[in-house]
Amino acid sequence: MFQSYDVIVVGAGHAGCEAAVAAAKMGSKVLLVTMNMQTIAQMSCNPAMGGVAKGQILREIDAMGGYSGIVSDKTMIQFRMLNLSKGPAMWSPRTQNDRMQFHLSWREMLENTPNIDFWQDMVSGILVKNGKVCGIKTSMGMEINAQAVVLTNGTFLNGIIHIGEKQFGGGRAGEKAATGITEQLIDLGFESGRMKTGTPPRVDGRSLDYTKMEVQNGDENIVGFSFKNIEKTKEQRCCWITYTNEAVHETLKTGFEKSPMFQGRIKGLGPRYCPSIEDKINRFADKDRHQIFVEPEGWNTVEIYVNGFSTSLPEDVQYKALTQIPGFEQVKMFRPGYAIEYDYFPPTQLSLSLETKLIKNLFFAGQINGTTGYEEAAAQGMMAGINAHQAVKNLEPIILKRSDAYIGVLIDDLVNKGTEEPYRMFTSRAEFRILLRQDNADLRLTELSHKIGFAEQERMDRVNEKKRGTDEIIQFIKEYSIEPSAIDAYLESRGTTALIHKMKLEKIVSRPQIGILDLIKNVPVIQQHLGKYETEFLEQAEISIKYEGYIEKEYEQVKKMDKIENVYLKADFDYMALTSLSMEARQKLTKMKPQTLGQASRISGISPSDISVLMVYLGR
Repeated sequence: MFQSYDVIVVGAGHAGCEAAVAAAKMGSKVLLVTMNMQTIAQMSCNPAMGGVAKGQILREIDAMGGYSGIVSDKTMIQFRMLNLSKGPAMWSPRTQNDRMQFHLSWREMLENTPNIDFWQDMVSGILVKNGKVCGIKTSMGMEINAQAVVLTNGTFLNGIIHIGEKQFGGGRAGEKAATGITEQLIDLGFESGRMKTGTPPRVDGRSLDYTKMEVQNGDENIVGFSFKNIEKTKEQRCCWITYTNEAVHETLKTGFEKSPMFQGRIKGLGPRYCPSIEDKINRFADKDRHQIFVEPEGWNTVEIYVNGFSTSLPEDVQYKALTQIPGFEQVKMFRPGYAIEYDYFPPTQLSLSLETKLIKNLFFAGQINGTTGYEEAAAQGMMAGINAHQAVKNLEPIILKRSDAYIGVLIDDLVNKGTEEPYRMFTSRAEFRILLRQDNADLRLTELSHKIGFAEQERMDRVNEKKRGTDEIIQFIKEYSIEPSAIDAYLESRGTTALIHKMKLEKIVSRPQIGILDLIKNVPVIQQHLGKYETEFLEQAEISIKYEGYIEKEYEQVKKMDKIENVYLKADFDYMALTSLSMEARQKLTKMKPQTLGQASRISGISPSDISVLMVYLGR
């Protein structure tokens, strides 16, 4: 019935979808196996994509040729660029999306991608021969052969859903858990653990009083995620903000004795940066209110996502507490919030390609690695798909460095430091934030992706056009001198010093009060020279000029880091024989088997003196 595949991807969430796309676009024959074809790319939690650091990841996925950015742009109901009051390193795109359209759009794009087949079944185990994966087995008793397998099981591995004192098996509300894989992987020598995540109740938007809430509109200028020219929505839906209060908190406390989290029924750790409402009340007892974001689930539905109210308390306590939130007095609940506990595998068991160290050509991506968030999952899925293809074709793995992309930071953190609680990306985790901006992801990554056969020629042509346009703008600004009479009125209107004599335009653009787009609108001579260029090119040029010193400084730091990143360590290096190393370093290096000295330096417990010892030894 089944042919042999190059790559089998298990699970069709955000990680699985991107893994399938990457391997298929590069030329591998792919089978995508999911327990339910109707929930491909399901937004299990909030109907939104991007945000701080996560928006940068989505731009990177798009620059490489992945689909998440395109689907997000096609299905957005609201767009906002966060942190515009800060520097460009912090600007982060975010969309509110139509949940149903998101799933349908993803499925349509997958079905229109050559080389992808589908199969609906539960995968109960993998086939292994001589330490190498060679396929999967399913709950229907089928064995399907493949040269590489990518596991993206999400929250389904032995998943248990908790609502108050009730608990039942499930990978998501209304869907059964996946069994068999954890047990087999443990038998093969893998270490596993338990993690927890949660979701808030969904409510009927017709029962809310929005006059008691703060309105939150989208941006007039919709940038989006994709570097391709995707048609953007002409209208946007607004969201709202309201707040909890002392009465809400007191009501929630009445359910604490039945809380699965506080009573120890949940063993897994929850996400530190997305705590449940009961956890917030417990941890931040001094706060008398917490923000609640009221987010529509789509264009043609009344369902509302109550962001900030994630909970696993009994449903009657959830409902009573909701009615005490301003605007929610008459609320009707569609379904209660719940917590879900599931198996994961500490990602220190992976190499930087996301291939497991124990089984050749077996890759893990997404929440199976202990991460949380659609964007983190999609990024890992894409890289696992790329490297599964590379492995099948006997090609070198593609590793993004920390200075290349937020995706590189994410995977480096997971593999070297591991995670004992769900990992979430933040801009503060990256050392080179000025280089890793959302606006230049295509300039950083598309050429590499095009070389390996992932990003299409159309994307490469667009990058070359952007480089040419940006360089021309920068050259003009650096060389052109402007007369005081042409610009003084504008400068004074912006509260900045007028000119005494002709001045290079570069010095004027470097002023914090001045922007290139504003100059074009208000100074005819600038309009004459730069008015023909696209906004994207102009903004790129402005950032390059205003932040030139900072950018050069980060490039210097990258060069220093590259010196140890390019010192390779043999897989069979006998660290135990190097008695100058601390015992902790010897044990950890033996276990982790870092590929480079740079990677070794980021392993938890490895000190600078340990790295010095290694450098001296390698120097010999």
